[in-house]
Amino acid sequence: MDSSLLPFFQPRGVAVIGVSTSPEKLGHGVARNLMASGYSGAIHLVGRKAEMLFGHPIYSDIGQVPDPVDLAVIIVPPQDTPRVLAACAARGIRAAIIASSGFREAGPEGAALEAHCIEIARSHRMRLLGPNCIGLIDTYLPLDTTFLQSAMPSPGNIGFISQSGAFCAAIIDWARGEGFGFSQIVSLGNQADINETDLLPAMAADEHTRVIVLYMEGISDGRRFVEVAREVTRRKPVIALKAGRSESGQRAAASHTGAMAGSESAFDAAFERAGVLRTDSAEQMFDWARALADCPLPPGKRIAILTDAGGPGVIAADALSTHGLDLAALRADTMAKIRSVLPPAASTVNPVDMLASASPADYAGCLRLLLSDPGVDAALVILPPPPMFRAEAVAEALIPEIRSSAKPVVVALMGSLLTQQAAESFRRARVSTYPFPERAASALDALVRRSEFLATPPSDDGANAGGKEVESHLTLAPRRSIAGDSPEELLSGYGIQFAPLRLARTPEEAAAFATQMGFPIVMKIASRDVPHKSDAGGVRLGLDSAEACLVAYTQLIEGVSAAKPEARIEGVYLQRQIPPGQEVILGAVRDPQFGPLVMFGSGGVEVEGLKDVAFALAPLTPSEAERLISRTWAGRKLGGYRSLPAADLEAARYALVQISRLAMDHPEIEEIEINPLRVLNKGAVAVDIRMRINPQ
Repeated sequence: MDSSLLPFFQPRGVAVIGVSTSPEKLGHGVARNLMASGYSGAIHLVGRKAEMLFGHPIYSDIGQVPDPVDLAVIIVPPQDTPRVLAACAARGIRAAIIASSGFREAGPEGAALEAHCIEIARSHRMRLLGPNCIGLIDTYLPLDTTFLQSAMPSPGNIGFISQSGAFCAAIIDWARGEGFGFSQIVSLGNQADINETDLLPAMAADEHTRVIVLYMEGISDGRRFVEVAREVTRRKPVIALKAGRSESGQRAAASHTGAMAGSESAFDAAFERAGVLRTDSAEQMFDWARALADCPLPPGKRIAILTDAGGPGVIAADALSTHGLDLAALRADTMAKIRSVLPPAASTVNPVDMLASASPADYAGCLRLLLSDPGVDAALVILPPPPMFRAEAVAEALIPEIRSSAKPVVVALMGSLLTQQAAESFRRARVSTYPFPERAASALDALVRRSEFLATPPSDDGANAGGKEVESHLTLAPRRSIAGDSPEELLSGYGIQFAPLRLARTPEEAAAFATQMGFPIVMKIASRDVPHKSDAGGVRLGLDSAEACLVAYTQLIEGVSAAKPEARIEGVYLQRQIPPGQEVILGAVRDPQFGPLVMFGSGGVEVEGLKDVAFALAPLTPSEAERLISRTWAGRKLGGYRSLPAADLEAARYALVQISRLAMDHPEIEEIEINPLRVLNKGAVAVDIRMRINPQ
């Protein structure tokens, strides 16, 4: 843990500045919760009047507070905060929580106040949490610096970092009703100093925290977040709910790569690179967190379903399929043993339907048999209110089997009043339960994804891209500007083959150049105002003579001029026609938070129609490039599909690694795109290249 953060998590003494004897004041709430939390360190109260509160004296100035004190909770009017911070610094306090609001979130004047607070803190090596936050909670220390009305949450194994204080308050209350607790909760507020990236290692170091969950609305330093989170997720799972998925703020871009790469694509790519599990809802976030905190990880994704009702079993099977999980194929001897203890009408294939007469012993015995099957990696038990037995009796029979298993088991406990006592039994035993099979299947998916992530090597050296030495990358030094280079020259420096282009400004030049280059020839309109040449009729294929080029030149110019009267036309580009192959698109666009974002997918004329694309953060190792390729249909069919012959996957992977490195080496490149890259049976050739440079 960063030593500057220790006073937040291991304070020897806490001073609350801005306390009040009036119960309706927030300062009163902070003092109340701190006293009630059971915190055993020194507690000091500072306020305007020298009174007593909760048996403690109220000092009129922080300078009067005796030792020890190394954490201040400040809840004074925003205009007074800089003065109070300076007084804390003079007292030797190097950690402060600013709970007050009215800073950057309130407008320019508040932003100036916040900047002043940061200036004071940095000049005295002081760390700040907030402002505009509710503080932090540690249920094991214990410590509660919030002003929330509800009691401190129950101790648990989930650490929670939130950019929203109100969301924290709601989740604490909801979790109490759901029966799970937290180890630590930290509200970030405006993140003027401490942010989620700072807190991840600190929370991961906590012995009571098994899972970390994040609620975030943005990231201040995307690259640093990925670097830190990538290390943390190897030790403990991290789950994130990123609010604001709308693409309404997506910037316009001339290339397909820029147009398709919204900010959420960047977050998805960043979370994947870092090993962070991204959820779609708060409910899902804590469904996953509970499973990851309480369950062992599965060795694979083959799931057995055990139920006493056929309908929910089918729902569960559909839900598993939706998440890409497999129904386990049970061994014959497993099914025979299950058949021997169940009625003849029961189903012994997966899902195993024990029928409504299933007893607690049937549930426990069948689950034991399923978990002992080598072909089963995890189990989903469905327990609606049994018609002949008490649900809590079934729960008590299942709990020993679940807790002793090395394979994860989640329970879909369907019902409410009739299953309430069963729910309490499962909670006491730390068994993950969900009200419906779909949520249980989602939790299993999180366990499988976590297991697969840990089974994947964290990185490879990237020195070899599919067997081809990356010498061009090792010898080409980054330059301040590449404005004088053509895209073709730049790609050549990174070992990406391209079909040379010649610009012809007259029909006669076109015929002469074509003769020099060799037939057949492809002719394309040369105009920056026509980015999609095929759509404007600006491409001619298979020109096999000088005479054909003379005619095609005139037809091409006239046709595009009629279709795009406003287009400025320089002439035509000539290119030697490349042999048939599979066409893909690859490119990179610079994201303001995470840097270069690399795209791969279906190219040529299919790119916009299919929208078969996937994104990843640059730079890519060969293994990361291969995983990116495999996420698209374009990548999967490189191995051949029906009458389509296989293409050179290794060459496509090499080109993808290289364009990711090019984007990293040259920060002045805003966008670069190869569309298409034609992947041949041996090798790959860039057919069309576009690049946009930052003019600054």
